[in-house]
Amino acid sequence: MVPRPVINRLNRKNPTGPNVNANQNVPFWRAKPLSELSLQEWESLCDGCGRCCLEKLEDFETGAISYTEVACPQLNPDTCRCANYAERHRYVPDCVPLSPANIQDLKWMPSTCAYRLLAEGKDLYDWHPLISGDPGTVAVAGISVRGRCVAAHDAGDLENHIVAWPE
Repeated sequence: MVPRPVINRLNRKNPTGPNVNANQNVPFWRAKPLSELSLQEWESLCDGCGRCCLEKLEDFETGAISYTEVACPQLNPDTCRCANYAERHRYVPDCVPLSPANIQDLKWMPSTCAYRLLAEGKDLYDWHPLISGDPGTVAVAGISVRGRCVAAHDAGDLENHIVAWPE
């Protein structure tokens, strides 16, 4: 048997050396705190599930939040995106803008939400488009509200639409 020569190969996925940034192969959401993300990075964290756009009811005595299957009037139920994102506060004045400063206080955000996960020191799920590379994996994983929500104008009393599935 002829011995094979030992070949030193540069590990291109994880190069080492004095001029290599240790974070160059680390996704931005792991490399930076939420407060340092660019607007584009921040917006890309949204997986497009639409869960945060479901109407919620709060019990003022206990603080408990109940999700409903009723979509915000601006939520497109087919795309799970806001129909007027840039002007959503004009159309829905009580829409809460998400930011690194308030995300930890918004306990009603779905437990699967990338903003909430990262604020809690957790990582994204495999179905998240930034991991999978496919926005359709959110629906395949059963996380999306697509096909599961009721239009606000058809809903009537929100208490008749309380559901457990968002959590």
